[in-house]
Amino acid sequence: MRHVGAIVLIAALFTGCSGAGSVSPAGNVLITPNRVRPAVPVVGGCSIFPADNWWNTDISQYPVDPRSDNYIKSIPGNLHPDFGHESYYGIPFNIVPQSQPLVPVSFQYKSQSDPGPYPIPPNAQIEGGKHSTGDRHVLVLQQGACTLYEMWHAFPVGGGKRWRAGSGAIFPLNTDKLRPDGWTSADAAGLPILPALIRCDEVQAGQIDHALRFTVQNTQAGYIHPATHFASSSHDRNLPPMGLRVRLKASFNISGFNRTAQIILTAMKTYGMFVADNGSNWYFQGEGGTAATCWNDNDLNALKNVPGTAFEVVKTGPILHKSGP
Repeated sequence: MRHVGAIVLIAALFTGCSGAGSVSPAGNVLITPNRVRPAVPVVGGCSIFPADNWWNTDISQYPVDPRSDNYIKSIPGNLHPDFGHESYYGIPFNIVPQSQPLVPVSFQYKSQSDPGPYPIPPNAQIEGGKHSTGDRHVLVLQQGACTLYEMWHAFPVGGGKRWRAGSGAIFPLNTDKLRPDGWTSADAAGLPILPALIRCDEVQAGQIDHALRFTVQNTQAGYIHPATHFASSSHDRNLPPMGLRVRLKASFNISGFNRTAQIILTAMKTYGMFVADNGSNWYFQGEGGTAATCWNDNDLNALKNVPGTAFEVVKTGPILHKSGP
């Protein structure tokens, strides 16, 4: 899946407890959107981008894109949670103090990567584990400075005294500033990854307040902000560009799903999902690594019954075609 060129209402944790919503005919608790929302998601004491950022924007009332049907037809299949109970599944992230020592990083895609050093601990969690042959994302959130450092295809060298990676990006979390047009990140679309992950703590609290990310097999050579990079040579206008934003249709009935699935599906109706990378159709990502034991695979697998046709594309901006340096 990679490059080609201020009040929080806590819902009850179990369906038998009050506060999580009304009971559906199937006996499940129907999670209803909480209208008293925190200004922004918070991770490690850091606000994840300003309240007006793309990731934190409610798009439930956005107009449908005129090409929505064509885009959705080009993405056959059902939803697929790309995370679960096993530690090697999903994408982990690392929270480090502001005093974390900086280490040098060398990049394969140097011209589109933010240069090091990065505050990467020698024992940083790597997507898929230290022996992974996959994307090997390494995400590091530096507390105090509230800066996000992300790498793709990352390997420690000399026991973590330095690192090498395919690409890397630095995201200050107090600004809406995008990467330069044509630049990738640790994600093919030039987007950050951590803000898009479904985290254990937010599902346990009963509410997800941000957009998600997902992959599609075929994309076109274009992107919509906040994406800044494409990973395709196709000019088929019916294929989704990077940064395309979809939402679950308001009419899709989620009352028969389990509590975890309802929380995730509600976020998909409210904040939607961005096309972030090339990969299997409708695969969406959540927290992995040492925290992955929080997930119940049976609860997540229920989401595989949601067809792609239950989604629609919302209009968020023009398609851009500028390539990188």
